[in-house]
Formats: sequence, structure tokens, C-alpha cells
Amino acid sequence: MGKGGSLSDGVVKKIVLSYTYVAIWIFLSFTVIVYNKYILDKKMYNWPFPISLTMIHMSFCATLAVLLVRVFRLVEPVSMSREVYLSSVVPIGALYSLSLWLSNSAYIYLSVSFIQMLKALMPVAVYSIGVLLRKESYKNDTMLNMLSISLGVGVAAYGEARFDAWGVLLQLGAVAFEATRLVMIQILLTSKGISLNPITSLYYVAPCCLVFLSIPWIFVEYPVLRDTSTFQFDFVVFGTNSFCAFALNLAVFLLVGKTSALTMNVAGVVKDWLLIAFSWSVIKDTVTPINLFGYGLAFLGVAYYNHSKLQALKAKEAQKKTAQADEEEGRLLEEREADGMDSREKKSVRGK
Repeated sequence: MGKGGSLSDGVVKKIVLSYTYVAIWIFLSFTVIVYNKYILDKKMYNWPFPISLTMIHMSFCATLAVLLVRVFRLVEPVSMSREVYLSSVVPIGALYSLSLWLSNSAYIYLSVSFIQMLKALMPVAVYSIGVLLRKESYKNDTMLNMLSISLGVGVAAYGEARFDAWGVLLQLGAVAFEATRLVMIQILLTSKGISLNPITSLYYVAPCCLVFLSIPWIFVEYPVLRDTSTFQFDFVVFGTNSFCAFALNLAVFLLVGKTSALTMNVAGVVKDWLLIAFSWSVIKDTVTPINLFGYGLAFLGVAYYNHSKLQALKAKEAQKKTAQADEEEGRLLEEREADGMDSREKKSVRGK
């Protein structure tokens, strides 16, 4: 009874913690998306400089990470050679900077609800790039699932009231770069046995993002900001916005580390529905029935994809346990045979 009760308490505690991590991530992701939309949208805060906003985020994150690693020494840096840094971290930083730049730029042209619908294409992009880079194996049923998700997003785009081709292109580019970054993390870092926690990840990647973002910033946004003499940096708005972005980076690693990437995918679907509802009810974005029908189709495709992933993980875990059990059984048989041989040898010695 006592053991059963303690086991039950442990299971309940684990479930509560998992839901807590999910809730924290959804809240922070929701907050950052809405906050960025508020800052960048011309009808709200009216500061349409996505590169500058992304650079502020990266500067804040890099500064905090350096303080925690180098000054206060609360986090140990990862042992990494210059060759590994240049060949692995730098490309990932470049992809991350492009993804953030384009995704933030899309908020100037598209509604929050429609952007979330377009983000449903992320599994399609990750799987397609994984197949191209030979990280994933091609399967007809999976590709059919990807086509169903794409069809749903296409229907949602057809029904979009504020469709903007440039904004859609920016968001699709952001999805493509982010998907490539995720696949490259698996190929470049995981294959080399490098594991980064949230702080060390920002410590190594954020400065790269700053360098890459500074190139388009000098030519695209700096001349406009230089000529805008009325602009005054709002430390409250940009400070709290940057802190939320930093906290979100920590929450991503916390969620994936304590649960799984699959849990994050499922939580992402819940967050998207909440953002669509918020966009329609509070921001007053137009959400049409065709929008919802198309996203519903995409949602079913994403749900099936997550279900397939979960089944594959369960099968892999069961196979691993079976292999371990077979190995243990083989070891026991060997020990028994050895004991039998020892007893036979002892009997033969006695007979002599």
C-alpha cells in the first residue's frame, strides 16, 4: 500500500511538472508573439524595424549569457574547438538569424492568426529537408500526410481576408530557415556529441546572430533609423520584450529537456489555437470560416504526424527493452551453463 501510494504520488508529481513546463512555454511563447506584433505593427506601437528588434533580443540574450558563463561562472562553457565552432555553430547561428528576421518581418504584413496557420507547415519543412539531407527516410504515407497538411494551409491562405503575398513569402522563408536549422542541429552538433543547455546555447549562438543580422541592418534599417531623429529608445518596452525573449529560450530547453520535442509539438498546436482565438477576439483580426476549415485540415494532419511519431517512439522503446531483456536472459543462461560446468568438473574430480 505504501509503495503503491508513493509510486502514485511520484507519477502525479511528474504529470503536474510536465503540465507546468508546457504551461510556462505556452505562456512565454504567446507573450513574445503578441508583444512582437504590438511593437512591429504600424497600427499599434508602430516601430516596424524587425532586424533592429531581433538584434536587441540577441544583444540582451548574449549579454546575460556571457555574464552567467564568464563573470558569475554559474554555468560551465562547453569544450569546443575553433573548427567545430566555425563548421557547426556559425551555420546554425546564420540560419537562426534569418529565421528570426523573416518571422518578425511577417508580423508587419500578416495577422497573428494567419501566421500561426502558416506555421503548421513546419513538420512539412522539417521532414522534407530531413529527406533531402538524408536524415529522414522517405515514406509514401508520411509524404501523403505532409501533402494533407500543405493542402489545409493552402485552403486557409485562400480564405485569408488580409492576404499579403510579400508577408506570406517572408513567413514561408522563416519556416524554411528554421526547419533547416533544426535539421542542422541534429547533423552538426548531435553527431559530434555536443550538448548545449539554454545558457551555453545563447552564449555561442547569440553573438553569431548579431554579426549576421548587422549586415542587412546597416543597409536596410540603419539609414532610416539615423534619419528618424524623433525616435527615443523605450527601455521599459524593449527591456521587458527582450527579457520575455530570453525567458522563452530557457523555457524551450526546459520543456524539451524535461519532457520531449514531441510534447513541445503538441503544446505548439494548443498555443496556435489560443493565439488564433486571441487574434480574433482581442486584436480583432478577421478570421473567416474558410480560414478555420483549412487550418482544421492542417491541424488533423499535424495531429496524425505527432501520433505517428509517438507510436514510433513507443515501438523503439519497446524494441530497446526487448533487446535488453534478451541480453539479460542470455547472460543468465551463460552463468547457469558456467555453474553447470563447474559442478560437473567438481564431480569428476571427486570420482577420481
